[in-house]
Amino acid sequence: MRAVGVIEYGGPEALQLVDVPEQHAGEGQIRLRVYAAAVNPTDTLARDGSRAEQQKVDPPPYVPGMDAAGVIDEIGPGADTNLQVGERAMAIVLPRGSHGAYRESLVVPAASVARAPAGSSHAEAATLPMNGLTARLSLDLMGLAPGQVLAVTGAAGAYGGYVMQLAKADGLTVVADASEADRALVEGLGADIVVPRGDGVAAEIRRHFPDGVDAMADGAVQNHLAVGAVRDGGAFTSVRGWTGPEGGARGISFTATFVRDYAREQARLDRLRQQVESGAVTLRVAEVYPAVRAADAHRRLEAGGTRGRCVISFD
Repeated sequence: MRAVGVIEYGGPEALQLVDVPEQHAGEGQIRLRVYAAAVNPTDTLARDGSRAEQQKVDPPPYVPGMDAAGVIDEIGPGADTNLQVGERAMAIVLPRGSHGAYRESLVVPAASVARAPAGSSHAEAATLPMNGLTARLSLDLMGLAPGQVLAVTGAAGAYGGYVMQLAKADGLTVVADASEADRALVEGLGADIVVPRGDGVAAEIRRHFPDGVDAMADGAVQNHLAVGAVRDGGAFTSVRGWTGPEGGARGISFTATFVRDYAREQARLDRLRQQVESGAVTLRVAEVYPAVRAADAHRRLEAGGTRGRCVISFD
């Protein structure tokens, strides 16, 4: 069975088509015939060896990928699901060894799978599970009430876009950063106020909210450069594990958004599906690459400036 993985860690060129054993759905599991897998920044860490210790539970190949979409072809005994064989579905994957989304057949817990949004392509559906759940978790960690103000950095990216749209659905006011070229995109995704991106983002946000915003989702990983925008006693969440300066800062509640905490939250994943179908959430695909060109998808991601997700196809 085909997969995209690495035998030896390295740059994008390390990705290659590999053969991996077929697996079957066991107790409480679902198997997908995967047609699309989104390419995310975390996938590059699985490829270049940054997460070698987590992967080396098995011999190579090591297969990246956290987002998959396709068609259900097996449901194991005891699986708690209302899905059926033959339905289009999407899944979040926690990669380990050769178990990653970049493979044409994938077995995952039933709780990690939801129906694909009606009217979406496989490529579009593949952009939602990990990115959407990450955004949902960030908002849940911050615990804001309708009417409060959220700042989002990296707003034009996949995570930032989902955070903004989910925040608007939650009744929040959103201030977001953007380059001038991305201003229209970010406004279209729901930002009420757009400020210039860059190292001075905290001061730019304070121009509009002198007392600071209630919370920040730091998709740009600016950490100490951005936290100054948050009011005393506010909230700050990071997608790369930063939990604030040593000793804390002004009573701000710091959290780290690790999507593995929501990897088996089927109800939340299905809620995202419903929000796509209602038009509250937009699926964005930058480009689709056949599996044989997976390295090009990683090159484009690492070049920066991608709007939406690149997707690897296993048609």
